Amino acid sequence: MPKIKKVLIANRGEIALRVIRSCKEKNIQTVAVYSRPDAASPHVLAADESVFIGEAASSESYLVVDKIIRAIKETGCDAVHPGYGFLSENAGFAQRCKDEGIIFIGPEPDAIDLMGDKTKARELMAKANVPYPPGTESAMKDIDKARSIAEEIGYPVLIKAAAGGGGKGMRIVHDPADFDKSVKAAKSEAKNAFGDDRVYIEKYLEEPRHIEFQVLADKEGNTVHLYERECSVQRRHQKVIEEAPSSVLTPDLRKEMGEAAVNAAKACKYVGAGTVEFLVDKHLNFYFLEMNTRLQVEHPVTELITGLDLVSLQIDIAEGERLPFTQKDIEANGHAIECRVYAEDPSDNFLPSTGLLKKHRMPSGPGIRVDAGVEEGQDVTINYDPMISKLCTHAPDRKSAIKRMLRALDEYEIAGVRTTIPFCKFTLQHESFTSGKYDTHFVQDHYTPVADELQKNSNPEVISVVSSLLKLRGNKDQTNRKAAVAAESPADNWWKNRTK
Repeated sequence: MPKIKKVLIANRGEIALRVIRSCKEKNIQTVAVYSRPDAASPHVLAADESVFIGEAASSESYLVVDKIIRAIKETGCDAVHPGYGFLSENAGFAQRCKDEGIIFIGPEPDAIDLMGDKTKARELMAKANVPYPPGTESAMKDIDKARSIAEEIGYPVLIKAAAGGGGKGMRIVHDPADFDKSVKAAKSEAKNAFGDDRVYIEKYLEEPRHIEFQVLADKEGNTVHLYERECSVQRRHQKVIEEAPSSVLTPDLRKEMGEAAVNAAKACKYVGAGTVEFLVDKHLNFYFLEMNTRLQVEHPVTELITGLDLVSLQIDIAEGERLPFTQKDIEANGHAIECRVYAEDPSDNFLPSTGLLKKHRMPSGPGIRVDAGVEEGQDVTINYDPMISKLCTHAPDRKSAIKRMLRALDEYEIAGVRTTIPFCKFTLQHESFTSGKYDTHFVQDHYTPVADELQKNSNPEVISVVSSLLKLRGNKDQTNRKAAVAAESPADNWWKNRTK
């Protein structure tokens, strides 16, 4: 296969810049696409060429396949990199590129389609002997049978959209009396979000850890994993802080999960960079959650501990190159943490904070990496994902990486919008996080604006007592109530453009 000479990046912001940088190092020309509000964005200025593709709404610009294909042809590109979000997991777009003779820097359309359907993926994992949570084997067809299965596996259960992601079409059911109405609500939300109302049931795991493995596979079937990332600090099923490696995995469990991730990738004949996600319960049993058939937002922490350039490797694989290493050649060095700096207000249930970015002064120094997609003087709007940057630190060990991140967060100066920086500081200093004993319920169990203020002005014993009291007073109910209000707000369109 010939070498790629020119790549169009079908995305925006920090991931577009990330791809451009790797392309430049490989002497590959780049083309950016942009909507009207992105005309002077950093990714547009960094590319060799740029093409206007429409108005602010992603449905009129970044999500329009015909416009992307036209831009590729008009600029003479021989390949396209989809980044993440937007069209990155759109099998139809990948197939269209294939039909048009355009190199799609990503997996085959069949793999995207297969792993994008959660019920098909579960069926495939069963054949590949990859463990998954007990529940319905396929999409629910008979509610009476589904109700029986729910009773058999035991409550609480999780109702999930077959074509879903990002928490859409998902309901936790604790009481059998709520089962029917929860199914109805999940199906309705799934239909609105994905145009597909199929749902399935699986056992809801209490105190779960969200741990994912980065995999790479070439076109000859050689497949490896690049170790794990812990992604358990989340709100609304969206990640905020990630780290590598996980503090909870033993060497034996890491080996077992890594092999399961490789088997999952091989089962769908995967090509390129992808992520196999698992849930790990409090007994260290692990279960397949899903596979993301693209580069992940949190890929920098993997790059930091392995020293590998994942985007460069994606391009090599797309050109038909064999992986330059085997599993035994890959080593993980030190510890890395990523904090997603979002334009959100943590004190108001992480709702979006828009406005002019009056100041944006990023931290620097040894072991610090900042992948930013916006610059000082730009407007932060509700049109797209509100990520300002991904702040990463790398150090010889976890304790040092945390200290380095706290120093970097203190140095980070942002004015004009509220951000998740205060929440990140709170989390990194919380005993549950520093001890490594946390799970996906960290936010609802520990974080409130009151707890945040206490942490700044009190000692750990007082914080622990007050956090417990807040939890007993119904802190979870308050969080759920705010989430319900947010779901009915004009910000709903903003949430649809988020990445995982």
